[in-house]
Amino acid sequence: MGKFVVKEVKTGFKFDLKAGNGEVIATSEVYTTEKACLSGIESVRKNAVEAKLEDQTVENYEAVTNPKFEVYVDKAGEFRFRLKARNGEIVATGEGYKAKASCLNGIESIRKNAPDAEVVTE
Repeated sequence: MGKFVVKEVKTGFKFDLKAGNGEVIATSEVYTTEKACLSGIESVRKNAVEAKLEDQTVENYEAVTNPKFEVYVDKAGEFRFRLKARNGEIVATGEGYKAKASCLNGIESIRKNAPDAEVVTE
């Protein structure tokens, strides 16, 4: 089972969503307060399940409404995703993947793990 790991950093608080095997599958921005960070976790829980997929790696892709997972290619040529909440804010991002299939697997892992993941503070 996955877990959200909340960490205090120099400039505030952030979280990582980790899969059952301990791999980080999504990371948040840095929030100014722990309360805001916990709200971000709730946003991921809620939006990950209902989010549609917008594949920006294909020509003439169809733009979909928020909440959504956007799949794109970064400057290094790797596949990445970001989860946008209903208000358009990015609430979680993924690491770079060499293969698009791996990126899509990361999204499915978030859909599976986020709703029931426990929250722990490090």
